[in-house]
Amino acid sequence: RKMELSSGKLARFADGSAVVQLGDTAVMVTAVSKTKPSASQFMPLVVDYRQKAAAAGRIPTNYLRRELGSTDKEILTSRVIDQNYSLSFILCQILCNLLAVDGVNDPDVLAINGASAALALSDIPWNGPIGAVRVGLVDGETVINPTRKQMSSSALNLVVAGAPQSQVVMLEATAENILQQDFCHAIKVGVKHTQQIIQGIQQLVRERGVVKRTVQKLFVPPEEIVECAKKLAFNKIYGVFTDSSHDKISRDEAINKIRLETEEQLKEKFPEAEPYEIMESFSVVSKDIFRSLVLNEYRRQVHQTLIQCDGRDLTSLRDIKCEVNMFKMLHGSALFQRGQTQVLCTVTFDSIESSVKSDLISTAVSGIKDKNFMLHYEFPPYATNEIGKVTGVNRRELGHGALAERALKPIIPQDFPFTIRVTSEVLESNGSSSMASACGGSLALMDAGVPVSSAVAGVAIGLITKCGLEKGDIEDYRLLTDILGIEDYYGDMDFKMAGTNKGITALQVDLKLPGIPIKIIMEAIQQATAAKREILQIMNQTLAKPRPNRKETGPVVETIHVPLSKRLRFVGPGAYNLKKLQAQTGVTVSQLDEETYSVFAPTPSAMHEAREFILEICKDDQEVNLEFGAVYTATITEIRDSGVMVKLYPNMTPVLLHNSQLDQRKIKHPSALGLEVGQEIQVKYFGRDPTDGRMRLSRKILQSPATTVLKTLTDKNSIVLGGTVPQSSTSSQ
Repeated sequence: RKMELSSGKLARFADGSAVVQLGDTAVMVTAVSKTKPSASQFMPLVVDYRQKAAAAGRIPTNYLRRELGSTDKEILTSRVIDQNYSLSFILCQILCNLLAVDGVNDPDVLAINGASAALALSDIPWNGPIGAVRVGLVDGETVINPTRKQMSSSALNLVVAGAPQSQVVMLEATAENILQQDFCHAIKVGVKHTQQIIQGIQQLVRERGVVKRTVQKLFVPPEEIVECAKKLAFNKIYGVFTDSSHDKISRDEAINKIRLETEEQLKEKFPEAEPYEIMESFSVVSKDIFRSLVLNEYRRQVHQTLIQCDGRDLTSLRDIKCEVNMFKMLHGSALFQRGQTQVLCTVTFDSIESSVKSDLISTAVSGIKDKNFMLHYEFPPYATNEIGKVTGVNRRELGHGALAERALKPIIPQDFPFTIRVTSEVLESNGSSSMASACGGSLALMDAGVPVSSAVAGVAIGLITKCGLEKGDIEDYRLLTDILGIEDYYGDMDFKMAGTNKGITALQVDLKLPGIPIKIIMEAIQQATAAKREILQIMNQTLAKPRPNRKETGPVVETIHVPLSKRLRFVGPGAYNLKKLQAQTGVTVSQLDEETYSVFAPTPSAMHEAREFILEICKDDQEVNLEFGAVYTATITEIRDSGVMVKLYPNMTPVLLHNSQLDQRKIKHPSALGLEVGQEIQVKYFGRDPTDGRMRLSRKILQSPATTVLKTLTDKNSIVLGGTVPQSSTSSQ
């Protein structure tokens, strides 16, 4: 389908601006940059994606009726866009504004392409452009940029960003446990189609004659200081990095001690050097030593296996320990320990009413109204031996939780009667806590008795590369299984993949390089698949399948049938009985259809209380079965202007006998007939009103002679005005 890229009409004060349109969905992206005066290498790129209510033809439903803070959907989309771009030397802000949405095409991929076009058409130095597509898998066939309807039946939701020469820049995927070969094929197809978008952007750049600005080069410390730092610290750093007995804390402390000693010595030798030149020189040396250890050091020893910083070979996992049922009162819990990464996962069940409700704008854009499975990820400061401010959820926590949630969602049964919340609290962190959350979450779900289709495990793969000095092409590389935090920090890729023994459920690739060949991605998938199966074998030793029953302390759901005739009694005036039921017992009642209600109780004892309450308020309608067309003796309990309240039996709730059904004559008040409280009258029962369940009674109908004779003929025990008709006289009458 045709995707349009345009520029030069909107937001012309921005350094770069582009509008991308697919169908009737349009996104405008702007890029503005300023040169940063500081010599620090940290140059933040800020990406903000905003959903506009007007684009979806809606008005925000908050109090101010305007767009407020960023939603989770906006933050997650901003993170996906941010992963594609690596800008040096400058401060840059990319803003993505949703101009129009047709409810058919998802705007997030358009925003990635719009950002690429805006940067390419600006004077901002950049090594792009890139192109991005969404790949679906519908009935076994790959579909490029599928519509919302196609995505509803797709087994794959893969966003691929590619660079020129068919290189991969970013991958973000959710899959319904699809096979590895199908997943790899989808990546190759996606990368192929990104090249068309790249060519279109390059054509626009040529037509505009874009000239890039000249900016200061990325700060590089003086060569003489770096060489001196290498002579002073090489052996010490080398000794720390090759000592596998170090853990995260001790290794960091040892390196920091060497840093302080080396910096003091450098300051004495280079008194005129700036502080950041001294600090950066040591960082360059330590990074080069670490990367060379992985790439070169052990290649020279024929009988040695390539090893990682903690003594493992490049494809080995850290020690894994699993434990379930940590606390009996929890619905489900698990502790997953992988090396020095420790995650505590819990599972909580609640009513379907507790599901996450999407706001109107997100619903209009994505089509998702609510979800009854969620995973919340927490990363407190103590997990890395730090002190920090504990605030709300930040972008990192939101993104890591979303990845683990996508990994587990495909195994959750669609018809599960509860809303499921998994919490993942990182207690220790030294590499890939999001994939540990997927492993721990899978164990916690099985411990809670959720009938998952299979267990899920996840692993992170790292990459160390050696690039040529002239062209910058990758000459050599190493893939590392189950990376540590330091390997992620000094490495070039964070590749996270989760899935079952059968296939893949989630994948995320974040690169520090401009792009890597598809070949490396395929090798990483193969290496992650082998590690994933090994992790699942270890997890199965703790808990191989879901528990057959949920815990006794867990919630209970029952479905009750309430006939229309009893609904008024069950609900009560103004829903009084329902409110009282929920307040006293803590249950949640939701109506499924006209006569069916779902009752959720947090504990079995609460359900027992609710059951007794319901029986109590409905028992009078359950004790006596009235016969349609029969005549009964009713007792007047109250005189009203509109009629009289009567009871047919002692424990019955009084019902209204309207003035229109009291007598053949038209009366305005029951006193005209001389009726009094306590008086007994004869009434005929005509069932219940099908709309509100009210009992239908009539006294007037008994005053018709024809009706009386007819009733006498059909029932020997019926009451008539003259008394009881003998059985022998029925035939003669």
